[in-house]
Amino acid sequence: MNQLIELDHQLLVFLNNLGTPFFDPIFMFITHQINWLPIFLLIAYLLIKNIGWKQFGILVLVLTLFFVFTDQMTNLVKNNTQRLRPVNNPNLIDQLRILRGSHSYSFFSGHASNSLGSIFIIYQILKRYYKYAALLFLFPLIFAYTRIYLALHFPTDILVGYAFGLCSGYLFYWIYKKIILSIKY
Repeated sequence: MNQLIELDHQLLVFLNNLGTPFFDPIFMFITHQINWLPIFLLIAYLLIKNIGWKQFGILVLVLTLFFVFTDQMTNLVKNNTQRLRPVNNPNLIDQLRILRGSHSYSFFSGHASNSLGSIFIIYQILKRYYKYAALLFLFPLIFAYTRIYLALHFPTDILVGYAFGLCSGYLFYWIYKKIILSIKY
């Protein structure tokens, strides 16, 4: 286990130190969900266009439940494991490029779980309509990498967040399908 933790620390330091002052403001911009609003609105438009308002409303409800579930589970795990964020780890501070701080715990990444799980659900719907719907997965990849770039998460925080998000996304997509199939049009 110590070797895994050491590898995790080394990979974080390596990836974090790839950053440059030129890219710092870009990654600070990318890490805030609100800055993705134009893309989210485009996705909403594509969903409404293809599945209609009724199914879109159900999807919004399912996604809301998904976000509540993943946020609560993430916080439960974070508060029980109490893993320090890299920016707060005294053994790593001198080796990292720190652009912002955070006082919450690190394990596992809510950004990773929320972004991958929600995109998985949306992808499952849009893949029938768009050949390149898989490009949606660039969002969680870029979004989660910003957390490493900013030294807010370790790589394992991201990977476990992805795994949890994917499992949760699958569960909530299944729920969405069951609701849609049970509705009489």
